[in-house]
Amino acid sequence: MTQPGIKTLAELKKSGYTPKPIKQEVRDNLIKFLQKKESPFDTVIGYEHTVIPDVERALLSRHNILFLGLRGQAKTRMAREMINLLDEWIPVIAGSEINDDPFAPVSLYARQLLEQKGDDTPISWLHSSSRYGEKLATPDVSVADLIGDIDPIKAANMRLSFADEQALHYGIIPRSHRGIFVINELPDLQARIQVSLFSILQEGDIQIRGFKLRLPLDILFIFTANPEDYTNRGSIVTPLKDRIESQIITHYPKTIEISRAITEQEAHLLPEQKNTVDVPDMCAMLIEELAMEARKSEFVDQKSGVSARLTISAYENLVSTAELRALKAGHAKTMVRIADFIGVVPSITGKIELVYEGEQEGPLNVAYRLLGLAIRSSFTKYFPDPMSFKKGRDTQSAKAKSSPYQPVIDWFGKGNDLVVLQDESDEAYLAHLYTVDGLYAAVKQFYPNANETQAGLLMEFLLHGLAEFSLISKKGVEKGGYAFGDMLGSMLNMNFEEDDDE
Repeated sequence: MTQPGIKTLAELKKSGYTPKPIKQEVRDNLIKFLQKKESPFDTVIGYEHTVIPDVERALLSRHNILFLGLRGQAKTRMAREMINLLDEWIPVIAGSEINDDPFAPVSLYARQLLEQKGDDTPISWLHSSSRYGEKLATPDVSVADLIGDIDPIKAANMRLSFADEQALHYGIIPRSHRGIFVINELPDLQARIQVSLFSILQEGDIQIRGFKLRLPLDILFIFTANPEDYTNRGSIVTPLKDRIESQIITHYPKTIEISRAITEQEAHLLPEQKNTVDVPDMCAMLIEELAMEARKSEFVDQKSGVSARLTISAYENLVSTAELRALKAGHAKTMVRIADFIGVVPSITGKIELVYEGEQEGPLNVAYRLLGLAIRSSFTKYFPDPMSFKKGRDTQSAKAKSSPYQPVIDWFGKGNDLVVLQDESDEAYLAHLYTVDGLYAAVKQFYPNANETQAGLLMEFLLHGLAEFSLISKKGVEKGGYAFGDMLGSMLNMNFEEDDDE
């Protein structure tokens, strides 16, 4: 209901207001969303046919929920979106620490106030945004933090006995009465602390320091847990897990398109960045392909997962890399290049956990290898597979087709090389690419309508693709960028260098 100008219990009774338990309130509001063919989880992408239906079923069943999934799978976002299922305003007894319902007060303060003033009991109104609480479970969380404890200072100031209920200080859970409370990373909570949640989930009441106190709390509990934490760093005690009615498994985006939509929604770009830097579809998709490669890499710990935050951070860094280059060159506008992906590396190394083989390889080498694999996987979406032009590959015709890439490969085979620096101006960047015989012709063969800027990106991407298919060589240069050359020549030089070392 909207906030009316009601200030006393008598006025509230006349209004016809009927209180609801929190889970019934959430259920009723969810039904309204469903009847209107709308979703309260409209900012969550990729869960429309998997997680969200599970959540809707759990809420209709008035269940507490455990979200189980790897990091960066929108577990907390799903919990926060449930604020949309709360009534905008609810009445509470004015001054209550735990949002007492005027028709069913549970705290001593509220009961005494109601006895003293009756229908004149003052009413205040609580907004839905104030009915949501979160706590990150850490090993140092105590029962006092969650449930409450005796406050000796309060007892001394009010000259109360420690046996007096008024000497209690309520924890965060009682203060979430009539609302939604979320405990993130539940396995990190010590077992004895998890035990303290038993009676709250089962009977809906709490005990503090042996008090003969019944405090029937009305709370929708949402828990989140990471399977990796669940098995290695901690665990959810079995009786507690048994009391959480619905366990819902989350997952990473199932397609690159969904992953891209999440990245574009979550990336925080300033208006001036959007005006300065153009991010082509190819580069945006390459970011997502990179995460997909990481999620199946033998060097990355798959139990730890690869968070969606990797692509979000990488996208932001990619734009900033192009922006920095534009600022240095004095360009008002620029377009992202493949060489700009050098700036994405810090987003990769900080977001992946490596297995032993990955540690031996080194985080930087793993990051560049993932980038190379992403380019290789993406290449055949824009250009024909180079391997299809090799002898014997064409089984449909007697004569194998000639490769459109051969003039480019031959140019490097004659001893030519090309250095593409990350921070060089747009003019120099294009000029260097046009020096490679056959490169522009190969691009125009497949993209005849590409303008000069688009052709430049496609030419650079073509070089990277040929390098990933081992048709030309590629290596990083100290100034930031790449040097392309003949594959055979690079192998011979490498052998000569090894011989000199010996």
